Amino acid sequence: MEGLKWRKASRSGANGGNCVEVARAANRVLSRDSKDPDGVILRFSPDAWRRLIAQIKEGRLDL
Repeated sequence: MEGLKWRKASRSGANGGNCVEVARAANRVLSRDSKDPDGVILRFSPDAWRRLIAQIKEGRLDL
């Protein structure tokens, strides 16, 4: 996973480092925990990523 450009939300600066980072690679959206960059990386198709983000914005995944 070297050479990927990982980014996090611009609003994530004041939350104590609890961030999700994303990167694009070979028609996939990758996601990881910024506190554990060598840990698990989730891989999504672009369509699956868009559906996930839409569900999060709609509050459908709130606990």
